[in-house]
Amino acid sequence: MGRRRLVGATVAVCSVLLGTACSTAVQGEAVSVFHDPFNVAGMPATDGPSGLRPGASGPDRDIEGSDGGRIDELAGGAISDIEEYWQTAYPATFDDEFSPASALISWDANGFDGVFCEEDTYGLVNAGFCYLDRSIGWDRGELLPSLKRAHGDMGVVMVLAHEYGHAVARQSGMADEDTPTLLSEQQADCLSGAYMRWVAEDSSPRFTLNTGEGLNNVLAGVISFRDPVLTEGDPDVGYDEHGSAFERVSAFQFGFTDGPNACAAIDMREIGQRRGDLPVLLPEDQTGELPVTEDSVFSIVEAMDILFAPADPPALSFDAAEADSCADARPSPPASYCPATNTLVVDLPALQDLGAQADPTDAATLAIGDNTAYSVLMSRYMMALQHQRGGVALDDASAALRTACLTGVATVKMSKEVTTPDGNTVALTAGDIDEAVSGILTNGLAAGDVNGETVPSGFSRIDAFRLGVLSDTDRCFQRFP
Repeated sequence: MGRRRLVGATVAVCSVLLGTACSTAVQGEAVSVFHDPFNVAGMPATDGPSGLRPGASGPDRDIEGSDGGRIDELAGGAISDIEEYWQTAYPATFDDEFSPASALISWDANGFDGVFCEEDTYGLVNAGFCYLDRSIGWDRGELLPSLKRAHGDMGVVMVLAHEYGHAVARQSGMADEDTPTLLSEQQADCLSGAYMRWVAEDSSPRFTLNTGEGLNNVLAGVISFRDPVLTEGDPDVGYDEHGSAFERVSAFQFGFTDGPNACAAIDMREIGQRRGDLPVLLPEDQTGELPVTEDSVFSIVEAMDILFAPADPPALSFDAAEADSCADARPSPPASYCPATNTLVVDLPALQDLGAQADPTDAATLAIGDNTAYSVLMSRYMMALQHQRGGVALDDASAALRTACLTGVATVKMSKEVTTPDGNTVALTAGDIDEAVSGILTNGLAAGDVNGETVPSGFSRIDAFRLGVLSDTDRCFQRFP
């Protein structure tokens, strides 16, 4: 979020290739009604195990350079599983015979004797598909252990499914040496999503994936691989671009929902339409972080008044205890909406904690910052608009996802500068949409009903938010009546 005269620290930076990511726990309260009728891309939202099945068979192929340890056993088993999926899915999608990767190569980034794709592997904390010889390789010393710690077995599987996605895209002709990195990366994200759907459907002989916290954790891994936020004058602009968290999660979800055919439909035009007018680069004079204060909260609410022009704008209170006395809604701190009094109640210290910027030197983070907090504030404002519109419930699953959708609408509107009555100019900046997506996944507060309850599936919450980003208010009410 940017505002002239009030800007703060820069946004967190994460590796644009591969790195670690933190595991997540949904803090919003899920209730049983949310399991039905809402689901995850046509599948029930389930709990249960995620990871390697007990007694699962090991790799079907040799691994060059392997130390024979557990990480290589897990990685090799993942590759065999991924190849089993593509043996059937590839001919069904591309009407051709599937050709497996030429070789599997393991190295320890702390060692001095490895080579992958004609590159010395010392310090190569990465995994990749080599276009030169169609091999797939991974660092067993640093990368895969960190992924396993952060996300369990499926963190390792997810990354290798992405790398195998590059192999599939190249073999099928979806990508070649002239394909922009931005496009090829999101094609691979999509193809990995298609494979993960197969696992979630219980078709994999080696792995399981529940569609609740298990899938949420996989999405957290996808988010952690987002591009860093750059300024307009940064020399790295346009170089090796992979995509924002919003873009990469969207691509993964396309594959998970609609299968590999959806991945073939991703091109630069589609990515451009998905990106729309959302800011990609920070202006030179802004950092992208607006400290959460009474002043800034007032400005955000005033900007929303201007953008949505409700007949009866909600009042704003910083007396957190006021939410406890609301006659028709429970508190949903750090921001609550009381329909009975048409009041937004903000617990400012808690909102400040929610918007505290992640350590920019720690790659093991999601995109957490000011808009993780402001998106929750905006969601409560959108709850007020739902109340004024009337005709819809505010305390059920539909309300939760409708709110996520409307918060997406508000996010796009706030990406344009709005001058408030006090003379401040408020606007979302590059990186803010990723902070909203991270919050929706990790705590679900911006996708909560009037009582702050949220659906258990982060996948469904993000899907609803994206619908709002790509459409409008009326579409949100139609989709979630």
